[in-house]
Amino acid sequence: MNTRKPNTFAPRLILVAAATATLALATGGCAVVRDQQPVGSYIDDATLTTRVKAKFAADPTVSAMAISVETLKGVVQLSGFAKDESEKDAAARLARETSGVMAVRNDIVVRKG
Repeated sequence: MNTRKPNTFAPRLILVAAATATLALATGGCAVVRDQQPVGSYIDDATLTTRVKAKFAADPTVSAMAISVETLKGVVQLSGFAKDESEKDAAARLARETSGVMAVRNDIVVRKG
């Protein structure tokens, strides 16, 4: 008569592996694809972009449609075309004055003629 115990090692191994994988994913945090920023940081950047664009839309001297705004880790990058130097300067000033903006990179090109 065989009084052998059933093999309980395999189910335990699977359970430990699943728990380890879950722990690794949970402590690693969520990240978005773009530059592996944490989700909170990405949302903050999206909020800054929205705030700057809203200021552009409210200001009659700046064309919100002609100037693009990108934000990464609190640094706002402006690009696009301005009708004159004063529009370019006003866009940079509005971006700098936006709460939460760490720095502004002004790559706006002034159209000639």
